Parts: sequence; structure tokens; C-alpha cells
Amino acid sequence: MPGFELWGAEERKEVNDVLETGVLMRYGFDGPRKGMWKAVELETAICQTFGCKHAQLTSSGTAALTTAMSALGIGYGDEVIMPSFTFVASFEAVLSVGAIPVLVDIDESLTLDPAAVKAAITPRTKCIMPVHMCGSMAHMSELKAICKANNLLLLEDACQSIGGTYKGQKLGTIGHAGTFSFDYVKTITCGEGGVVMTNDEDIYEKCDGYTDHGHDHKGVDRGADLHPFIGYNFRISELNAAVGLAQIRKLDQILAIQRRNNKTLRSYLEQVPGISFRVIPDPEGDNASFLSWFLPSAEQTQAVVDELKAQGILAGNFYWYNNNWHYIRKWDHLKFGATLNNMNPLQKEALDKLAETSFPVSDGIMSRCISTAISLSWTEEQLKEKGEKMLAAITKALEGIE
Repeated sequence: MPGFELWGAEERKEVNDVLETGVLMRYGFDGPRKGMWKAVELETAICQTFGCKHAQLTSSGTAALTTAMSALGIGYGDEVIMPSFTFVASFEAVLSVGAIPVLVDIDESLTLDPAAVKAAITPRTKCIMPVHMCGSMAHMSELKAICKANNLLLLEDACQSIGGTYKGQKLGTIGHAGTFSFDYVKTITCGEGGVVMTNDEDIYEKCDGYTDHGHDHKGVDRGADLHPFIGYNFRISELNAAVGLAQIRKLDQILAIQRRNNKTLRSYLEQVPGISFRVIPDPEGDNASFLSWFLPSAEQTQAVVDELKAQGILAGNFYWYNNNWHYIRKWDHLKFGATLNNMNPLQKEALDKLAETSFPVSDGIMSRCISTAISLSWTEEQLKEKGEKMLAAITKALEGIE
């Protein structure tokens, strides 16, 4: 995802503002910073851009998820239902608060299958966590209804879908809380960073303290702050926030380029008989950072991957089924609880069970799926060349199977 592709004078200007004051920390040093509060500015811009009441910046998207879960009261023994296709940070955050990740099947939206979610609910279930993968959204109406009927929390992992919408509402602002990642390869970047968004003031205040060692930020200076609860250091730096401040102003431009390039590339793949595309619950809301497509069988998909590799054009095309970071099939470190310290017994029991669980529905989907990353830097000529080369390679691979 392409935030890093649009880097220039705007980012350098914001970073140099910080360097000139020498104050790299977001809190304190009121005099020397000369009125420069980049993190505060970015939080304000996030609220204005995405339509949420509150935003708390963090050091990463992973830290944002951990912070949100803690603020929502998710902890020891609580079950969090999440998809079998996500990034490892999603389950890492669940484990970090002592909770239990409950992984369930996806459907061809590449997000949570609402029927699988319903079937997974137990008396220990505390939260449903949809992950809006590859720029598109989960079935939010159905998931909201499930949460309401079962009195569950809804936490959106929207780290891969910045700027996407569902029925006119920005992804990440629909649940009780939502998170973005601003790492180097997200739609917009801070280099490293993340945010928790919420419309609930109590959740926000808890996030605000939790990310800064429990400081309530109500004193006349940091030394006068009280600590109503234990927190940790998940602060963003002023340098990272400065980069994000320049980037968020480019979001509309980024989304427009992605959507144009996505549509053009799709026009080439649509010429291949048998290719279908991911289900998008609200097509108007796709942020279009990936074009995700399916072949009829796993055998055909592997043949296409092999041909793309043989022709030197596999880069940027992701076969998640064999990916170490994003699909449960390769997550042995999760399934076998490979941690550096002891997990709580409920987590250990749950992961032992997970190690014996198969996901044939998800396997059937992911083994046929390829996601093509959409670049901002493609010229019209480069995009045409890419489309033609992919079309020729896919056609050749499929003819070889027949």
C-alpha cells in the first residue's frame, strides 16, 4: 500500500518544523516547542477527515489494537472472534491483553463470514473483530446486528483500508472503536504509527492514558498528572506525526489514483474466462489498494503464480495461501504457542485446540486467490504494459493446464 510512493517537500517541511525546535516527544517541553504540536494536529485532522469524535495516536497499528482492546475492557479469558485471513498483528494484539483469538472462516469478500461468526459465539465471547483486508470492507451490517443481538463489542481492524467506506461511513468509525496502521506500507504513512478512533469519550480517555504510562494529562505539567490506572508507552513521536500530517492531506489524491489504476488493471483480467473478483459488500467504498481475483481451482492458481514468477512479473502479486504473514495455514508459531514467556492457561488451551482445527472453507477460497497491489507511480504506459503482460501470462498458464 502506497503512502511511501507520494513522499516529497510536504513531508520534509513538516519534519523540519520539528527538527528546528528539537522537541521530538509529543508531550511536555511546552516552551521549547514554540507552539509546535504535530501529534495534536494530526489527531484533529484524523477526526475531521474520517468523521470520528476522538482519535488517539499510537506507535503502531499493533499498539493501536492493544490499546483499543484494553480501553474496551477486553482481557483474561475473553474471546475475540477474528478472521483466518489477516495480518499477524491482529492475533498478537489479542494475546497481548490476555485474551483468546478465535479464528473463523472467511467468505469471498476475504473478510469474516457472518454465519461462521454466529457459530463461534460462546459465553466467553466479548468482541467481534472484523479485519478490512486489502482495502475493502467486511459485512458490517450483519456483524453489527450480531453484536447487538449478543451484547458484544465491535472493534474494527481497518489498518489496510484507510479511506474506505461502508454505506457512506468511513471504515474504522463504525464499531465501538477502530484502528489504522500508518506504517511504511499503508495507504498513508507516518513511517511508523497507528491510531485508535472512537465516538465514545470514555474509551478515548482510557486510550489517551493507556498509551502514556497511565497519565491522565489533566495536570498543569507532566509531573502533576495523576495515574488512575496502569498504562504503557505506546506514544507516537512528533517526527512520525509530522510525516502523517503531510500524508493525510494527500489521501484524496491517493484514493483517486488507486481507484483509477485498479479499474484499468481489472479491465485486462476481465478478459480471461473463469476469472472472478472478490465480493465487495459496498463497491463504492473500496479504497482499491488491491485488485483481488480468483481462478476456478487451486491447481490453476498455482500454475498462474508459477508463470508470473517465470516471466519475472510476480512481484506485487500476492498468493496469500502460501504467505507466512497473512493466512492461518502458515501460522505454526500461533498454533503451537511459540512465545518467549508463559501464556495464561486459557490461551494455551485455546491454541492447542487451534492447532488441531482445519479451515477447509477458507482454504478453498485462499488457494484460488491472488491479490495484485495497485501502485500510485504507474504511468499510463506502464499500466498498459503490466495489464498486457499479466493477461498473456495468465492465458498461457491456463492453456498449459488444459
